[in-house]
Amino acid sequence: MAGDAIITIIGNLTAAPKIRSTSNGSRVANVTIASTPRQFNRTSGQWEDGDALFMRCSAWDTQHQPLASNMQASLTKGMRVIAQGRLVQRSYQDRNGNNRMFVELCLDEIGPALTRSAAQVTRNNNSGGNSGGGAGFGEQFAWGGGASPIPASSASCAPGPAGGQTGAPEQDPWVGGGNDEPEF
Repeated sequence: MAGDAIITIIGNLTAAPKIRSTSNGSRVANVTIASTPRQFNRTSGQWEDGDALFMRCSAWDTQHQPLASNMQASLTKGMRVIAQGRLVQRSYQDRNGNNRMFVELCLDEIGPALTRSAAQVTRNNNSGGNSGGGAGFGEQFAWGGGASPIPASSASCAPGPAGGQTGAPEQDPWVGGGNDEPEF
């Protein structure tokens, strides 16, 4: 959506992704990414850790993009990841009636960082094949009709139309399994 704060964070998962199902059957994965900046201290000649940032993140399964399920199948505690998404500020009331706020990253993309590890990628056959820029979020709402599978309380992180996408999936040249063979 225009005006959203899109950020990329690189860090380590503090725990394996936790998946929960909402009352209407939607699935969401929650993780926390710990990102610690490092700076070289010229005086000591050593690298020093800065203050760690612990970013809460959530990802939803959609009809065409099972991000939450893929996270659960692929990511583990301690794994270094690169994640991109939209920052969302949430508010709630604690048990004492105090208003509280926190910031959450609603993930569009997440995967292992390959600087310190290798990964074997297995393509989903049923995912619609969309693979870029978070444009797959919300195909169901752009052309599938029907009600949102995301509860209203999560609407700010719910998948929505990306980039003004309004056509049917078969009209979108970027959607589909495709193959690795060049057209020419």
